[in-house]
Amino acid sequence: MFYLITIPSSDYDTHLLMKPFLFSLALLTGSGLLAAPAAVAQQTPKATPKTTTKAPSASSTTAGVERDLRVFSDWVNEKVDQAATTARRELPRLTEEFDRQSRRIDKAVDSLTVEGKHEYTIQKGRYKKWATRQDSLDAAASRPATADQAQRRLLGEDVNISRARPTELPDLYFRLIETMRTDRKNWTQAEWSAASAVLSRLNARYEQVREQLPLEERLRIRSLQGEFRTLEKARDVKDVIRE
Repeated sequence: MFYLITIPSSDYDTHLLMKPFLFSLALLTGSGLLAAPAAVAQQTPKATPKTTTKAPSASSTTAGVERDLRVFSDWVNEKVDQAATTARRELPRLTEEFDRQSRRIDKAVDSLTVEGKHEYTIQKGRYKKWATRQDSLDAAASRPATADQAQRRLLGEDVNISRARPTELPDLYFRLIETMRTDRKNWTQAEWSAASAVLSRLNARYEQVREQLPLEERLRIRSLQGEFRTLEKARDVKDVIRE
């Protein structure tokens, strides 16, 4: 037995219209085009993680403080070899620089090697000992010395020149000139005046006893007298140039 099913015209038309749509939908699904949004979402780059600044490593800190120590050591070596008069004049500024450099090293002193710590201690001690000596010299220079004290310092001994034996005079002249050669660069005007006064005493005694000296010793004394005047004139020329 057969039954005849009648489809209303309106439903039939809808059914006919849906067929192409369903067919297209099947094709799109099969080709994977409908999955594109999901694939695009998966291909979206992830956010770049934030970077954080790392603290300086122990090795970089050690290298830095060792470099500072080398600079500090070179600086101390240079200053302790400086002329005394220049050093005394610049001592406040030098001490300020010493404090600045040492504070910098103190902040990371634990990063130094055992040898580095030892060197740092030695260099600090050298500078402080040197600075203390400069203070003492400055204080001594500000106190007027008597003629006898100046003579004792210049000749290296306490001697009564007016009673010196003729044979002692050549050595006394030599001691005066030797002191000048060593120390004259740091002399004040008062020290130059004291040296001139000692020379005058020696010359006075020499005139009294020169006939008792052999020619060789007299020539030696004349040579030392001439060197004194040469050094004195060289100092006068430097003063004129500075002015």
